[in-house]
Amino acid sequence: MKTENKQKAGAGTLGWIALAAAPLFFSTNIILGKVAKSIDPFTLASLRWSTSALILLIIIRPQWPIAARLLRQQWKLLLLAGFLAMWICGAIVYLALHSTTANNATLIYTTPPLMIIVIEYFWRGRPISLREIIGIIAAVIGIGVIITRGDLTALLEMRFNSGDLLIMLAATSWAVYSVVLKSRVFEGVPTLVIFALTASMGSLTLLPFASYELMTSANIPHSLYQWQMVGGIILLSSLIPFSLYQFGIKQHGSSTGGVFLYMMAPFGLLLAWIVLGETLSAQILTGCALVLGGVIMATFPVKLLFR
Repeated sequence: MKTENKQKAGAGTLGWIALAAAPLFFSTNIILGKVAKSIDPFTLASLRWSTSALILLIIIRPQWPIAARLLRQQWKLLLLAGFLAMWICGAIVYLALHSTTANNATLIYTTPPLMIIVIEYFWRGRPISLREIIGIIAAVIGIGVIITRGDLTALLEMRFNSGDLLIMLAATSWAVYSVVLKSRVFEGVPTLVIFALTASMGSLTLLPFASYELMTSANIPHSLYQWQMVGGIILLSSLIPFSLYQFGIKQHGSSTGGVFLYMMAPFGLLLAWIVLGETLSAQILTGCALVLGGVIMATFPVKLLFR
């Protein structure tokens, strides 16, 4: 019994680490996606997820019988998860970034944690605690400080275009996907098996649209540099963060995992500072502190916070 409890505690700790690290890798998708914007969106998303799916299927070779059984029993749910995470949150995001600003996209992407909690409240009857509400409010304020550089009245002046609406669609899709991951049918199934099947199904939904782009456009990777960007997206923005996120979701739930996505904003700013040489102002650092404080307040166990 003690050994089992230690194993559960260890998995729980790894779950927290995974949820904290996943946003860092997720945030690389914006930078790499911007660099690779010359590639058509469905082509880029298809290359990203078909390659990721192939790699994952090779990795889980010993668990193919488990994967085959799950695919037979839950192919509809897996297809839905693939469509939500790879079609909408893949190609549609790349498409949206052509017509919306990074500020608007970042602001809109702060909504999935709120959506996840609401969805779970109505779908599964999960109660919403005051601590979660306070933490989410703090994180939202932090995001606002980051995006507006301390001038929150600037939010009233923001204009939303078709790209913003597509980002909102992607944000909603991510919230639903996070809840789907916590379905009871996935309990006990290895994380990489679920990820491999989801990526495979997502690749199937992307294939017809990518094929159309290939037949009608010349915006496919040509240079070594473009293929390096695609490789970076596959490894840094796909395989690593999705595996971490799905493991964390299985350990601590979709609502908890969703709140950690607020950390994409400070991580994104940090990467922009390191890679692009952008400056970090006092307002940005204040916003980051609010975001991290909100995540801790809303997600970490009460016993650890107030013991």
